[in-house]
Amino acid sequence: MAVERERFYECEVKRRRVRATGGYEPFWKVKAIAEALIDNDTEFRCMTCSGPVKLYKRRTTDVAGEAPAAHIEHKLKVDSEYCAAGLHFLKATDGRASRLSEHPVR
Repeated sequence: MAVERERFYECEVKRRRVRATGGYEPFWKVKAIAEALIDNDTEFRCMTCSGPVKLYKRRTTDVAGEAPAAHIEHKLKVDSEYCAAGLHFLKATDGRASRLSEHPVR
C-alpha cells in the first residue's frame, strides 16, 4: 500500500542583497527546488506558511524505473495540518482555517 506524501516543488530560499545604505540584507525568494539545488541554496521554508521544510533530493531510479523529483515536505505535522497547501489541511473535513506556522523560519 503506497503512503500518500506531501510534495512541494517550489519553496522560499533565503538570499542576500546589497542595501542602498551599504552592507547586505536577507530576503526570501520563491524558487523551484531543482533550481535551488543547482544554485547551492541552503535555507528553505514553505512559501505558504513560512514553516520549516525537509528537502528530498532526486535519487537514482528505483526498481520500477521511476525516481521522484527533488521536492520538500513540512518537517512538522502541525504545519501541514494548518498550511493551506499542506496535505493534512487539504484532507481535513473539520472546516479548520489556515494559518502561518507557529515556528516560522526567519
